[in-house]
Amino acid sequence: MSGLGEQRGVLDGVRVADFSRVLAGPYATMVLADFGADVIKIEPPGGDDTRHWHPPVDAGGMATYFGSVNRNKRSVALDLTTGAGRAEALRLARTADVVVENFRPGVMDRFGLDEASVRAENPGVLYCSITGFGTGAGAGIAGYDLLVQAVGGLMSITGEQDSAPVKAGVALVDVLCGQNAVSGILLALRERERTGRGQRVEVTLLQSLLSALTNQAASTLATGTAPRRLGNAHPSIAPYALFRASDRDLVIAVGNDKQFRTLAEVLARPEWTSDPRFAANAGRVAHREALTAELERALSAGTAAHWADRLSAAGVPAGLVNDVAEAIAFAERLGLDPVTAIGSSRTIANPIRLDGTPAAYRTPPPAFDDSASAEWRTERN
Repeated sequence: MSGLGEQRGVLDGVRVADFSRVLAGPYATMVLADFGADVIKIEPPGGDDTRHWHPPVDAGGMATYFGSVNRNKRSVALDLTTGAGRAEALRLARTADVVVENFRPGVMDRFGLDEASVRAENPGVLYCSITGFGTGAGAGIAGYDLLVQAVGGLMSITGEQDSAPVKAGVALVDVLCGQNAVSGILLALRERERTGRGQRVEVTLLQSLLSALTNQAASTLATGTAPRRLGNAHPSIAPYALFRASDRDLVIAVGNDKQFRTLAEVLARPEWTSDPRFAANAGRVAHREALTAELERALSAGTAAHWADRLSAAGVPAGLVNDVAEAIAFAERLGLDPVTAIGSSRTIANPIRLDGTPAAYRTPPPAFDDSASAEWRTERN
């Protein structure tokens, strides 16, 4: 188990007992760790499952999946199926400001590490529970990201109009849920500062997804009609999609009539601005197929990079369809410093920027040590 560095952060002094595994919980606790929280990751014998999800591995041989969400943490191996392991875990929870777990409902109860048991030892603790579908009727449903994307409606609006439903290319719901867990924990910490009272923080994968559906969910509630798949098109604005140039595709994302007039000017099609089908957004949405045909005829006169550069320079949102490596390089060209390197581990930097107390990258994801260390017990006993 590696020690934390000396650099202080906005969450310095906050200890997190992290019983979470795989993605949603570890993502949340990594965000807290980046800002100074002392996160102690409790792993079973053999380690977090994602340590074994490889290839790929980084230069040090660690699974990149595990490495992507576990920097800045300490690790201790505890077998929670044994009395000794449970006793050690409860002692750790007693020293924590925050406990985070994402087991299926009922598992922490069997371990004697449920909220009531922990709060009996540590009344001010914030107990964050991450589940797939809550602790009621959905408690028995396994919270896998693909399943939530399906039953939560995301797949129904993702993909081409005449294609099968499609999931997002990353475990997006897990990440959204992890972000909500961070928000809930920070809100609860603020309340504890004012009142001294600990409380339960509960987030679910399903509710995180429904909240993230935003305008699509609001449309459904207002009209009673569920939205349909539109591929890369937008249900309410146009042109806002993928378009073919002479060599490859680019995205054009026109958000208002002024931007459309500029688009018409750059493409040397001033007549579009007086065409009753295209002059206003509502008409463009109603005639999106005709507009797409006109646009692609104009775009065929140049390469995607040519048009992306010209449109961006004129203030029209446009860009190439980058792969992940190109996206990282693009962010680097913009000076966003998207990558952090700690030893042999290279990961994406924390997206939250604080100018006074920024995220700090102190330690790489911890190597696994199957011998339960008591280093965490050197403080706060």
